[in-house]
Amino acid sequence: MKKITRRQFLKRAFSFGSLGLLASYPLFIERYIVLTNVYRIAVPNLPKEFSGLRVVQLSDLHYGFLVPLGLIRHVIDRSNKLKPDLIVCTGDYVHEKNSTLQIDQVWPVLSQLTAPLGVYSVLGNHDHWADTDRSHYWMKKTGQDLRHKLVRIERGGQQVWLAGAGDFWEDHRSLDGLLDNVPDRDCRIVLAHNPDSADTEYSGHVDLMLSGHTHGGQINIPFVGAPVLPVRNKEYANGLKRSRRGCKVFISKGIGWAIYPVRFNCLPEIAVLELVPDTA
Repeated sequence: MKKITRRQFLKRAFSFGSLGLLASYPLFIERYIVLTNVYRIAVPNLPKEFSGLRVVQLSDLHYGFLVPLGLIRHVIDRSNKLKPDLIVCTGDYVHEKNSTLQIDQVWPVLSQLTAPLGVYSVLGNHDHWADTDRSHYWMKKTGQDLRHKLVRIERGGQQVWLAGAGDFWEDHRSLDGLLDNVPDRDCRIVLAHNPDSADTEYSGHVDLMLSGHTHGGQINIPFVGAPVLPVRNKEYANGLKRSRRGCKVFISKGIGWAIYPVRFNCLPEIAVLELVPDTA
């Protein structure tokens, strides 16, 4: 057997090490690089008194395998330090199924979220798959419960309405019953875990829907996009979209994972939404 030189050995070791690092990046590295991304969104019917409203949106934490509680604490602490006016959470706080263990561990951490105009949350499909009643119990206990509810937010003598939709797959209800008592001229912002809710049947208007569920696809191939998106409307990957009904829909990339335990070219995010009136 031909002996290799020390230089050749080091070169090969470096090559194999580089390949190992490259292979491990989507599984062990990118998932923990959580960005704070700021989006400026023009919202129809938003009163000028709410111009510059700073909303932090958290979505798809998926506490569990490969998403430790320490990461959740870090995300919650960073969110509070961003000094938002309002915090909204759009579901999938746990990863497990048919168990309350992760629910009871993550919600005491979520209870530490705080904002002057409140913290409001809805459930995602994984929260139902874990345990609907226990998930809802914690939302009520923390005062964050917006599931099938309506809340009026006031500022400078004006108001906007927050509405909590059910999960598209697990407890969907028509938005009409929720929004019936909202004056037609008022601004309506809906939290819905799955952005497909924007394409469901309802007769009133929604000015902005805030969603998650897709995780941005978790894998974003340059010039191709996300090969797998768990939604009917494949336009709903991430960022600001417009529904077939004309509603503006913002979709967060979220924090955790679901279908496959990797992220590539799709960094997790804490989304900061700066809302301004749409004058177009």
